[in-house]
Order: sequence, then structure tokens, then C-alpha cells
Amino acid sequence: MLKYLMFIDGGDDAATYPADRLLAMTCAANATLLLQFQSSIGGSTGTEHDTVTLTIIADKEKEVMQTICDAIKNANNYIVIADDVNSLYIDINITACTITLDT
Repeated sequence: MLKYLMFIDGGDDAATYPADRLLAMTCAANATLLLQFQSSIGGSTGTEHDTVTLTIIADKEKEVMQTICDAIKNANNYIVIADDVNSLYIDINITACTITLDT
């Protein structure tokens, strides 16, 4: 069964990715966690990636990454990682998200 990761960063701005398209989670800077996914809109070179930027509490990247990994392992169908509209987050250390599609 496929598992999906859902992100909502605005009333009309959301993305859902199959969990198996998650390529990496990287702590890019203090309070910033980048989730890289295979591009949802194109390219054929394999180098195109969509990025979801999670704003997190400083120095909590390990906890957030563990929570996401545990959810992927244990969830059934879909997992809401971040919902800015309703202020719902899979981990209390997440405070916001931004979705950037590869163009």
C-alpha cells in the first residue's frame, strides 16, 4: 500500500507526495529542514526536485526527522506532515512549511 505525505502552506497551496519519492531530509540551516522529493511536474534528467521547507524549533532537526520516519513506517495511507492553514503539524517542533515546485 502506498503512503502519502501531505503539506499545506496556504488556502490554495498544498502538495501530497508518495513517501517513496522522498529523497532526503537535510538540515540546511538553524531552524530549517529541507525535504527533497522527485519532481511532481517534470524533467527527464532525474536531477529535478521539489522542496518542502519546514521551519522548526532550533536544534530539533533530529527529533523532527525521527518523527517523520516513524510516521512513514507506521501509518496506513496518508500522513499530514504540516498544515499551516489549520496549524496542525506531525511534530510539535514544526512551526511552518513552504512548498517549492521544480520548474
